[in-house]
Amino acid sequence: MSYLNELKELCDNLECKFIPDCGLKEYTTFKFGGPCRALISINSTKSVSAIVRFLKEKKLKFRVIGRGSNIIVSDEGYDGIVLFFGHDFAYTVLSGSMIECEAGTLLASACVLAQQNGFTGMENLFGIPGTLGGALYMNAGAYGSEISDIAHSAEYVDVSGEVHTIELKKSDFSYRKSIFTDSDKIITGVTLSLEKGNSDEIRERMTECMAKRTAKQPLEYPSAGSTFKRPEGSYASLLIDQCGLKGLTCGGAMVSEKHSGFVINKGYATCADVLELCDKVKKIVKEKTGYVLELEPIILK
Repeated sequence: MSYLNELKELCDNLECKFIPDCGLKEYTTFKFGGPCRALISINSTKSVSAIVRFLKEKKLKFRVIGRGSNIIVSDEGYDGIVLFFGHDFAYTVLSGSMIECEAGTLLASACVLAQQNGFTGMENLFGIPGTLGGALYMNAGAYGSEISDIAHSAEYVDVSGEVHTIELKKSDFSYRKSIFTDSDKIITGVTLSLEKGNSDEIRERMTECMAKRTAKQPLEYPSAGSTFKRPEGSYASLLIDQCGLKGLTCGGAMVSEKHSGFVINKGYATCADVLELCDKVKKIVKEKTGYVLELEPIILK
């Protein structure tokens, strides 16, 4: 198609990697999913702006992904363009007590940078997979901390390709949501505000958090992390436990026997397997407890 040739030429000029008919299996932590029309590895905010302008002008469907830790890709793939915010878009710098990160920066990398320089505020987030952009988008959190606790400001590109910077406040966030969730704002940069602490104590807390994750979560299997959002008044894993659903399977997908809040890929799961299993879990939990479970990962189709 001519538009793909034009898009490739634009990417070449911007020095962004362009991969046509790219299988998305290796770009997600669930390890399944079909191809997209093309995947572009983003390398700067300038590139995001130029590419978004082109895609809007051509009326082309597109989606941004980070390290794919909170998405489910359909077996048929995605009939559009994927903008990949990964290792080419992960520059990070420490400025005083602020960490300024491009959106593709791994959350874990930012945690390590903070610890090495003796800044506290991120240690409970260590071990959460994914990027800073993704963490801000969904207000990722763990062990009583959320990214909103330390988020100072963000840079984003709107659907017209314009670049904006916004200071963030606590009211911009709620449980697993931010002002960016389900909006047309594309996060391209995040600035975190931290406090001075003891580097050794911070490292010890990070080690504790990672040990808890390893002990309680099925990290040895591909998954998208916690599969269901926490319903008001309870916990998804508790409800699933109460319904006796640990080990329930559909094809290659299974409710983890280690942590029932996780649906895992036993090695040969398809998207259809996972969605069928999730539907069964939601149906049984609603029938037995009255609670309605909602998927946490985004479905890309």
